[in-house]
Amino acid sequence: MQNVQVVQVGNGSIPAIGFGTYGMGADDIYRMIPAALDAGFRHIDTAQIYRNEGEIGRCIEASGIPRSDIFLTTKVWVSNYASERFEASVDESLRKLKTDYIDLLLLHWPGSDVPLAEQIAGLNAVARAGKVRHIGVSNFNRALMKDAIELSALPLVTNQFEYHPYLNQSLLIETTLQAGLSVTSYCGMAVGRVFSDPTLKEIAARHDKTIAQIVLRWLVQQPGVIALSRTTRIDRLAQNLAVFDFELDGADMAAIRSLAAAGSRIVDPFGLAPSWDNTSV
Repeated sequence: MQNVQVVQVGNGSIPAIGFGTYGMGADDIYRMIPAALDAGFRHIDTAQIYRNEGEIGRCIEASGIPRSDIFLTTKVWVSNYASERFEASVDESLRKLKTDYIDLLLLHWPGSDVPLAEQIAGLNAVARAGKVRHIGVSNFNRALMKDAIELSALPLVTNQFEYHPYLNQSLLIETTLQAGLSVTSYCGMAVGRVFSDPTLKEIAARHDKTIAQIVLRWLVQQPGVIALSRTTRIDRLAQNLAVFDFELDGADMAAIRSLAAAGSRIVDPFGLAPSWDNTSV
């Protein structure tokens, strides 16, 4: 089983590679989660809107792995941000996930008529109630993240957002890390775009690694960055964790960073997404 490094954030310790479950229905969850746990994944990422918390909860319960060994992240959907719905939605997530606490709870998207102060108060309340160990945000730009930090009595531990070799997130990453939060990156493979990239093919061949391993290594080699790995192929699971036994040199890191190009954002839902930070600097 792979030895997965962790990212320390405040009093939190987050496995540097997590298994992402966006878009996975029951069949995929029942097939992949047990295999992911067997391969050594101990960080599982889901969300209320993914509608697979129940299946994930059953898989974790059936695994026999101590709950304390698994880092479980879920996200509150925007329709549950109001104070009268927030805690009840978290209670529902707890029931579905078959656990009495969530390791990390995030606000999923900033697009909401509910004041940010009310959203942050909801996060703080469920954390103080012992239902959640750590709190954070997802898809927040720099300005909203700063506001969230100021509004929160408890520390935020991560901002989860799209990050891959084609999307220059240096401004948002720098601000996130300076504020003491980790970066949780999703969409690392750019929906498959990386697999035909000549630069990545060359680097992978030279290291005798897969392109996915190179991209995941590039992500987790950056200080404070956690990578979500999503696959529906069981044979890829162990490979995607096996990125802690080699390093990319400065030239490799720079070559991958130089792939960033305008117009490369993939996830940008109207009405939910914020005004994004500049990605061309």
